Amino acid sequence: MSGFFLSKDSKSSLRRNVESVLLALLLAFTVRAFIFQPFKIPSSSMEPALLVGDYIVVKKFAYGTRIPFSGIQIFDGGAIKRGDVVVFKRAERPGERKKNYFIKRVVATGGDAVQVRGRDIFVNGSKVTQSYAGSHTADGGAAFERYLQRFGEKSVNVIYRKGLSSTYKGIASSAFRVPEGHVFLMGDNRDNSQDSRLWGTVSERDVVGKAVIVHWSWSFKNSLLPKVRWERIFSEIK
Repeated sequence: MSGFFLSKDSKSSLRRNVESVLLALLLAFTVRAFIFQPFKIPSSSMEPALLVGDYIVVKKFAYGTRIPFSGIQIFDGGAIKRGDVVVFKRAERPGERKKNYFIKRVVATGGDAVQVRGRDIFVNGSKVTQSYAGSHTADGGAAFERYLQRFGEKSVNVIYRKGLSSTYKGIASSAFRVPEGHVFLMGDNRDNSQDSRLWGTVSERDVVGKAVIVHWSWSFKNSLLPKVRWERIFSEIK
């Protein structure tokens, strides 16, 4: 009958294995909940900074840390800055639970007055510095014009569809004041991005973290097998 029971040594070994698995799961949950979280880029709204098929890492403690599934902050990080690329949650439709993740660039923060006139952005009455930087061909082959825009000390590449004189302006066609504790967000692919111009500002409480690095990237365009974009792996998100 002894074959039907675990020996003391077997019990100890089983307990150690279970404890190791539980510890590994707890560590993985802690890292994902409070430190870093991976995401996949599903659309071209942040091109050229981010491409469809990029896998990115988001630093969740960049702006502080909150207890998961609550609004309680346990660590106060730095302030969200213009030019940061952030991941946030919002509902697809009014009244729904905020379960979907999106990624955009911060154009204005709480208290700022923002306005979009054609391809020009004004923050607090001052035009965001912008200079033509050449052409850009999208992953799908569409032709774009590339501009360098300056947000503080950061210069970022944005693109506009060639042949269009202006992008859609939405709620920012007139000077719009960003509520305190909120951010105004836009995609770098300005003519192909649904963002704060369409659905308004996002509460800082819904910002998950700052996108910092592309850890993997591949493309399925014009190929049955994925093509690895080696030059993008472990590249910094600017």
